[in-house]
Amino acid sequence: MTSRQTGHTRDAGWQIGVSKTVGHPLEVVWDFLTSDAGTAVWLGHGVRLRHEKGLQYETTEGTTGETRSFHREERIRLTWQPRDWDHETIVQVTVTPEGNHKTVIRFHQERLVSSDEREQQRTHWRAVMAAVVAGLDHEDS
Repeated sequence: MTSRQTGHTRDAGWQIGVSKTVGHPLEVVWDFLTSDAGTAVWLGHGVRLRHEKGLQYETTEGTTGETRSFHREERIRLTWQPRDWDHETIVQVTVTPEGNHKTVIRFHQERLVSSDEREQQRTHWRAVMAAVVAGLDHEDS
């Protein structure tokens, strides 16, 4: 039996996940994440999320991809490839209600090529999560 390193799977390669419970109802969180301002925070500037499967996007920073699935108030799954990468990854954003006024936000990325890239993306998604929380708190004030 082969042991795998933390964050490595047979099917999805290297992956990373970051989650946070926030003090906002699911609808508020979803509306922010799918708004132009919220999308700029977690995906990149210049993107209007497309709800239809297969529609492509490109951020002003040069990250490209396409929507794989879009389930309102639940999950967005898309491919994600920064300009300077030679491979695409899969990013999934999920929201789950936690009681009446809290929501769990999860960013999950798979198909990373190495443990080093996984650690870089851990730092990236933690910063993104902090920015999303700050954006939600700002929207609430």
